[in-house]
Amino acid sequence: QVQLVESGGGLVQTGASLRLSCAASGRPLSNYLVGWFRQSPGKEREWVAAIRGNPESGAYYADSLKGRFTVSVDYLKNTVFLQMNNLKPEDTAVYICAARSGEGWSDAENQYDYWGRGTQVTVSS
Repeated sequence: QVQLVESGGGLVQTGASLRLSCAASGRPLSNYLVGWFRQSPGKEREWVAAIRGNPESGAYYADSLKGRFTVSVDYLKNTVFLQMNNLKPEDTAVYICAARSGEGWSDAENQYDYWGRGTQVTVSS
């Protein structure tokens, strides 16, 4: 079992930056793919990015967010980060991290086994 807790959300203005954290307990993240999703009211949950929990692996991003969002992992702290720059009002959402066991990567919700409860990000115009 992996427990995930997100933090770092808040209310910011357009153009600001935020760094979200996803702290894991129970198992080392090196065994998992950790993904970030986001959900806005009235919209489907959207995959944002993913990274495997060891420092030698690459990261994966939704095409629309490349260049503004960066995902990274601190495997000693067992924490995954999502750095979000140049935030826009359309980035307003609850950001949720999730962990997937096994090989490969995925942007599909149903491929992730463990979920956090999310952290709210609100970007004002």
